[in-house]
Amino acid sequence: MAVVEAAGRPGEAVALRIEGMSCAACVARVEKALARVPGVNDVSVNLASEEARLHRTPGMADIPTLVAAVAAAGYSARPKQDMTPAAADAAAHTAERRDWLLFVLGAALTVPLLLPMAAMLLGTDWALPGIVQWVLATPVQFVVGARFYRNGWKAARAASGNMDLLVALGSSAAYGLSVYELLAQAGMSEHLYFEAGAAVITLVTLGRVLERRARRGTTQALRALLALRPETARVECGGKESEIPLTELRLGDIVVARPGERVAADGIVVEGESAVDEALVTGESLPVAKRAGNAVIGGSLNGEGRLRIRVAALGGDTTLARIIALVEGAQASKAPVQRLVDRVSAVFVPIVLAVAAVTLAGWLVAGTSAESAIIAAVSVLVIACPCALGLATPTAIMVATGAAARAGILVKDAEALEAAARVSAVIFDKTGTLTEGRPRLIEVLPIAGEEDALLALVAAAQQGSEHPLARAAIAAANERGLALAPLAQFRALPGRGIEATVAGRRIIVGSRRLMAETNVPLALLDALAAAPAAQGLGLLYAAEIALAARPLGVLAAGDEVRAGAAAAVTKLRERGLGVSLLTGDSEIVAQAVARVVGIDDVRAGVLPADKAQAVGRLQSERRVVAMVGDGINDAPALAAADLGIALAGGTDVAAAASGITLMRPDPLLVPAALDLARLGVARIRENLFWAFAFNVIGIPLAALGVLSPVVAGAAMALSSVSVVANSLRLRHWRLQ
Repeated sequence: MAVVEAAGRPGEAVALRIEGMSCAACVARVEKALARVPGVNDVSVNLASEEARLHRTPGMADIPTLVAAVAAAGYSARPKQDMTPAAADAAAHTAERRDWLLFVLGAALTVPLLLPMAAMLLGTDWALPGIVQWVLATPVQFVVGARFYRNGWKAARAASGNMDLLVALGSSAAYGLSVYELLAQAGMSEHLYFEAGAAVITLVTLGRVLERRARRGTTQALRALLALRPETARVECGGKESEIPLTELRLGDIVVARPGERVAADGIVVEGESAVDEALVTGESLPVAKRAGNAVIGGSLNGEGRLRIRVAALGGDTTLARIIALVEGAQASKAPVQRLVDRVSAVFVPIVLAVAAVTLAGWLVAGTSAESAIIAAVSVLVIACPCALGLATPTAIMVATGAAARAGILVKDAEALEAAARVSAVIFDKTGTLTEGRPRLIEVLPIAGEEDALLALVAAAQQGSEHPLARAAIAAANERGLALAPLAQFRALPGRGIEATVAGRRIIVGSRRLMAETNVPLALLDALAAAPAAQGLGLLYAAEIALAARPLGVLAAGDEVRAGAAAAVTKLRERGLGVSLLTGDSEIVAQAVARVVGIDDVRAGVLPADKAQAVGRLQSERRVVAMVGDGINDAPALAAADLGIALAGGTDVAAAASGITLMRPDPLLVPAALDLARLGVARIRENLFWAFAFNVIGIPLAALGVLSPVVAGAAMALSSVSVVANSLRLRHWRLQ
C-alpha cells in the first residue's frame, strides 16, 4: 500500500512544530505568517497537535525562512523531524509538570484571597488586610501569569491578539484597579479586586493543565503506533546473529525474529513458522499464521516460533511508516467546516476588545462607578476565550482518526472523514472486494487437444497480468508441474483481457467482448462456456490470432465470497444506504455474487472508464457516493466518487486515489468506517455548537455584569476542557 500524503497538493511537504499557541487566533496568525513566505503553496496549522504542515515550491521557502516567519508572528518553530517521538513526549510531560507546579503555586496564594468571599456567603464579615492581599496577588500576577504577559506582548507587537492577551489585559485591569484603590485610600480601601485577577490566572492555568493532559489523550493511537518501531534489528550474517541499530539495516538483509520479539522491518519469511500479532498495524484481532514465502510487517509481534526474514522495505517505504505518515497527515488536516472557525478567529479578539470597551463606556454612561464598569469589562475579556473554538475540530479529528487506525481503517485527511459522514450510496467492486480475489481454476475446456496444453499456453500468456483469473491459471499450471514458455510480448487491454506472444504464437485471453472485438468465432466458445457460466464461474476465453482468429478454448474459475460481505451489505442497508455492485465481469457471474451478499442493484460488464460514469450517474441523483475497490481498474471510479475506499493488498494506484484505506480486506470495515466518521463529525458539530454558544451567551452576561471575573475565568477554562473531553468520548469506540 502506498500513501501519497500530499495528493493533489503542489510542492514538497514540510512539517513544523509550533510552540506558544494558545487559541484559534494563534492558529490564524501562524497560518498567515507562513502563507506570506514566497514559495509556500498552502499551509495548515493544528492547535491540538501544535503542528504546521505546508507545501512549498522546491528550492524556495527554506526552513530558516519559515522559522523566522513564525518567530516574527510571536511564536517559535522547529522542523518536526528534529525532535524524536520520545523527546516530544518528554517535552510534553515537562511542560505539563511545569504548568501543574504553576497552578499549585497560584492556588496556594489565591485561596486565602477567596476566603473573605466564602466568609461573606456564610454571613461573616471578615476580610484580609489590603496589604496582605497585595502581597499574595503579586506573585500570582507576575510569576504564575508571566506567560500571559509574554505571549500577549508578542501578539500585540504583531498587531494581533490571542487568548493570552485577553487574560493579561483582564487580570491586569483587576490588579491595577486594586493597587490604585489601595494606594489612594492609604491601605484602608474595602473595595479591592485582587482575588479576581489572581483567580482568573489560576483557573486559566488549571484549564491549561487539564487541556494539555486531555490533548495528549487524543494522540494515544499515534503514540501506540510509534512505539511499535523497534530501534534495533537482529541480523544474521555468516551463520552468526548480531544486533545492530535499525538505521544500519539494508535491503536483502536476513533478520531474525525470536519468539515474543517485534519484527524489525517489512520482509518475506525465508524460514520458520509462527503466528504473528498484527493487531496494532492492521486491526486484525487474531494472530496470523506465517511460514516461508509469507510477507510480514515491521512492528508486528512474533508469536511462539522463530522466523528468518529477508528485508524487503526500509524507512518511509515500510507499511508501519506509511500508516504513521497517513495518521499524522489526517490528524494535522482541517475539515471543511474549520474554514468558518478560521474566519471567526481572525476577527474574534479585536471584536472582544471592542465589546469590552463598549461595556466599560456603557456602564460609565449609565452612571455606575468606575470600579464596577472596569470589573464588567474585565469579565468580558476573561470569558471570551477563542481556545475552545480552536480545539473543537482538531481534537475530534485526532481522536476519530486514531480510533479508526486502531481498527485498521486509515483516513487520509479530515475532508475524507467529513465526506464519509455524508455518504448515502455505496458501490462495491466485485473481484477482490466482495470476493476473495483469488479465484481457483475449476475447469479447462479446450476446443481441441489436451487440457494441459491449453492451460500451459494460457498461463504463459498471462505471466504479465495481475488479474485474479490470470493468477489462478498460473497457479493451476504450477500445481500441475507444467513448464511455461517465455513471454515475448505482452499488452494489457483494460477491462477486456490481454494480448501476448508466446513461442511465436499471438494469443488473446480475456472476456467474450474481447473475442467479439477481434472477430473470433464464438459458437464453439459459447457452447463450452454455457455450463460454467450458469454456475456463475469466472470465464477466460482464449484464441490465437494470426491471419485468421482461431478459438482455442475456455478456462473457468470460481472466486469465493468474503466471509463478512453479506453482513456488511446488511449493515449498510440497515443504515438506509443504497448498495450497488459494479464489475467488469459478466452479468451471470455478477448476479451470482449479488445473490449471495444481498445486493439488488447490479451493473456488470463495465469498463474502467464506465465505472466512473456509473459513479457520476448516482451523483447526478444527488447521492453522496462511496466507491469500494482494490484494483487499477477501480482507480477512476475511486477518484470520481465523493469518497474512495481502497482495500489493502490491492494496488498502490487504488490506495492513492482513495480517502480511506482498509488495512485488511474485510468488507465489515466499510460500515464501521462510515459509522465512525458520522460519530466524529457529530462530535465536531457538538464542539463547535458549544464553543460558539459559550461565547454568544457568556459575553452578553459578562457585559451586563451578571458574571464576575472569577466565574468568567472558571467558565472559560471549563469550556476548553469540555470540548476536549467531548472529543475523547470517541476513544471508547470499538469495532462491532
